[in-house]
Amino acid sequence: METIIATKEITTDMKKKLRDIQMAISWRDFANTYFQRSSSWFYHKMDGIDGNGGVGGFTAEEAEQLRGALFDLSRRIRVAAENI
Repeated sequence: METIIATKEITTDMKKKLRDIQMAISWRDFANTYFQRSSSWFYHKMDGIDGNGGVGGFTAEEAEQLRGALFDLSRRIRVAAENI
């Protein structure tokens, strides 16, 4: 009998990927609005830790949710700019 263990791919370098916009966004509000989670949860994900000091990060599903949230935020910023 063969045992197959499926491992989830986790992105641990999200903070590096978002370096350009990191200081321009209120991540506390972002985490609450798009993930319904606390800022500490989000910061741990961004830092690639699991909250207990171990390795963590964004699962593929969470990374896709983050991608969608950033697209939504960019749309909202564009609409605000167009209203000026």
